[in-house]
Amino acid sequence: MELKRSLTSGAAGRLLVTVIMLALAIVMVIPFLWMISTSLKTPAEVFKYPIEWIPSHPTWAHHHKVWTGPKSFGTYYLNSLKISIIGMLGATFLSAFAAYGFARIEFKGRNALFMIYLSMMMVPPQVLFVPKFIMFEWAGIYNTHLALILPGLFTIFGVFMLRQFFLSIPHEISESAFLDGAGHFRIFFRLVLPLAKPALATLAIIDFSWQWNDYENALVFLIDEKLYTVPLGLQNFILENTVDYNGMMAAASAGILPMIAVFVIGQRFIIQGLTNSAVKG
Repeated sequence: MELKRSLTSGAAGRLLVTVIMLALAIVMVIPFLWMISTSLKTPAEVFKYPIEWIPSHPTWAHHHKVWTGPKSFGTYYLNSLKISIIGMLGATFLSAFAAYGFARIEFKGRNALFMIYLSMMMVPPQVLFVPKFIMFEWAGIYNTHLALILPGLFTIFGVFMLRQFFLSIPHEISESAFLDGAGHFRIFFRLVLPLAKPALATLAIIDFSWQWNDYENALVFLIDEKLYTVPLGLQNFILENTVDYNGMMAAASAGILPMIAVFVIGQRFIIQGLTNSAVKG
């Protein structure tokens, strides 16, 4: 009887948690659904109450304006894709390289150096705007995409996450490879990287989202409108269309859809990668 009562209470607890999580998920999704709905409405339907979630006369005119207007989102998309993809690939590779050194190569002061490196996460990014501005101006890359790509190649979080994953890989694998005459480079590329695919995919997805949503750096280091990214283009569109709520929602929808697609495709890698990275510290 006690076992049956325990199982019943456990099932009830799980059901309650599921219901709560479902309710929170619905609350989180409602603004997104309203955004999509509003982008398909006519201006007269925006403030209609009660809210008409499915427009009676859906129109794509606002989306058409966003993509074919004088300041098309196509240019912003290409710029964001260029910066995000290059930054994502570079950050993932360099983070894996550094993480391997901190996790698998023994050298004096390794842990102390890693802690100093990790402590840099406590420095607010805004503090670095002026030093970076001076450096980029001196190097001649101010108002170019390199001003966003180069700093984006280095991520402290990525090194930390991959180091935790590499620590969970049994050292016997590396030792066997060393006995067979393999060096660190061969072990890194032939053994460690293939085992780290879930963690690498997780970091790639997270870093892509950071690069895609980066507004502050683009605002500070880009002047030419032809170089604008999606966040800057969206802000520019909102400032120029302050009463066009349908157009704003269409522009916001255009900006967020790639991120939704990336997370839908890679959600299983995110869960698996973060779980594996937390195995050992």
